[in-house]
Amino acid sequence: MKRLSHFGTAALLLAASCAPAIAQQATPPAPGATPTAIAPPPPQAAPGLPAARPADVASVDAIVAALYDVISGPAGAPRDWDRMRSLFAPEGRMGTVGMRPDGSYALRSLTPEDYISRNTKAFATTGFFESEVTRTVETFGQIAHVFSTYEARHAKDDAKPFMRGINSIQLIHDGKRWYVLNLIWRAEDAKLQLPERYLRKG
Repeated sequence: MKRLSHFGTAALLLAASCAPAIAQQATPPAPGATPTAIAPPPPQAAPGLPAARPADVASVDAIVAALYDVISGPAGAPRDWDRMRSLFAPEGRMGTVGMRPDGSYALRSLTPEDYISRNTKAFATTGFFESEVTRTVETFGQIAHVFSTYEARHAKDDAKPFMRGINSIQLIHDGKRWYVLNLIWRAEDAKLQLPERYLRKG
């Protein structure tokens, strides 16, 4: 999503264990006692990835909002890169489509780690706020595709964005949470303006 070199599950994880579970009998509460609600455990992190905030991955709306939020901030404000890592599937990828000097177009493919390493220095000196204008969503079972129109600003209250474009976000649900599988973006330019249908809210 950051356009300096931007942003934008996991293959459904199969349980390897076949050992039978041992049922445990719950102890009934003492007479007159108030039952205590037990909070559900947080989504489990895939090996090597930080655990996600449950609220970030509970829905399509939530994970898209987290993507925009985690990369946005004033110059010098540290980003929570572990939070960003936690949104992606282990095999998650990012990419940006851009024009070569010869006029042809190519996809620059990135891992989330590539994005982090390329933008940490830039965010130290440049404010970057990316927000969603509108979106279209298609879902079927455990897969979802979000076509999200974005605007980017150097300051949160800038009247006009310095960049606009589309984030194409592919999501997958493993029965417990949503993951970002792929995120590809394309910025608007002089030859390619956003059509009205991708700017219309509601």
